[in-house]
Amino acid sequence: MSDEEPVTSPDQHKPTPVRAAYVAGLVVAAIMLLMLLGNHKGHVEDIWLIGIAAAIVLVIVTDWAQRRNGLKPKR
Repeated sequence: MSDEEPVTSPDQHKPTPVRAAYVAGLVVAAIMLLMLLGNHKGHVEDIWLIGIAAAIVLVIVTDWAQRRNGLKPKR
């Protein structure tokens, strides 16, 4: 079963470009905020859209700050 697949460690895989991940996250957050301009009447959707967009931005800012201060490895 495992004879056909090579055994590799996580550090041997190609890392995700950090800048591309940041840009993708910010684009998704911006699209979510643009969805507020719809024709819906309830505000429950608005709360969810704003909350999830804010969480995405918070994760990006936290990751950026940790990499800047040397708490995460730069890939």
